[in-house]
Amino acid sequence: MATLTNHRQEAISPYSPMQPYPARIAEIKPEAPGVSTYWLNFLDPGLQQNFNFKPGQFNMLSLPGIGEAAISISSDPSKKERVGHTVRLAGNVTRALGQMQSGDLVGVRGPFGTPWPVAENRGKDVIIAAGGIGLPPLRPVIYQIMQHREDFGRVVLLYGARTPQDLQFAAEYEQWQAANIEVIVTVDLADESWTGQVGVVPILFYRLRMDPQKSVVFTCGPEIMLRFVVFEALARRVHENRIFVSLERNMKCGLGFCGHCQVGPFFVCKDGPVFSYNMLKPYFSVENL
Repeated sequence: MATLTNHRQEAISPYSPMQPYPARIAEIKPEAPGVSTYWLNFLDPGLQQNFNFKPGQFNMLSLPGIGEAAISISSDPSKKERVGHTVRLAGNVTRALGQMQSGDLVGVRGPFGTPWPVAENRGKDVIIAAGGIGLPPLRPVIYQIMQHREDFGRVVLLYGARTPQDLQFAAEYEQWQAANIEVIVTVDLADESWTGQVGVVPILFYRLRMDPQKSVVFTCGPEIMLRFVVFEALARRVHENRIFVSLERNMKCGLGFCGHCQVGPFFVCKDGPVFSYNMLKPYFSVENL
C-alpha cells in the first residue's frame, strides 16, 4: 500500500505497492451508459481502516488472467467504509469488470499518483472544468471542498457530456449546489427533454466571469477539451502555475518502472496524473501528447 509525501510514493508497512490486495465488490452503481461506480471493501479490515488517498489519485485494479487497469478513485476521501471507482467499459480489464457482480473479488494496488492541490489553494476561487469521464477524478475534490467550504471563495463546476443520458452523478448536483457550488452543465447533443445548455465545456469557460488573480483551475477530460480550457484560462491571465490538468495514459505499473505513460521527462503514474500547466508547457502543444 502506498501514500504520497511531497507528491511521491512511500510504502506503508506491511503493505507493498507491488502486491494486489483482494477487495470485494460491495455494490455496482450505474452512472451512465457504459459507466458504473464499483464500491469496494478490502478483505483485510486493517487495510480498509488504514487506506488513505487524496483527490486525484488512482488505484490499479486487477483481475487474475486478464490484467490490470488504472482507475481513478471517485469516492469521498473522508469515508473509510468503502472505496469507489467509476469505470468506463473501454478495454479488456474494464469490459471484464462489466461482467462482474456484487460479491466478486478484484485485486487493488495503490493509491498512486499526485493529487489535486486542494488544501494548498485555500482562500482562492476554484474553477472545476470536467468533460465526460473526467468528472470522477474531480468528484473527491468537490467532497473535500464541501467539508471545508468556508476555506474557499467562489467554487464553480463546469461539466459537459455527450448527451443528457451521459451525465454522471446527476442525483448529486442539488447537494453540491446546496453547498454553494455553482454547477453549470452542458451537453453536445440535446434531446426533447433537455432544457439546459448545449455546447462544449470550453464555451462555458469562455462565458464565465471570473477573477483571474484569485482563481485556480482544475480540469480533466478529453485532451482536446483540456487544451481549450487551458488556452482560455491563459487568455484570462490565470497564472500557469494555478492551472492544473489530469492526464490519462496507458499505465501498466503505477510506479514509473515500465515507461508506458511517459510524457517528455515525466511518468504520468508517479509525476502525475495531476500536473500544473507550467510543468507540461513545453509538451502541451505537441500533437498526440
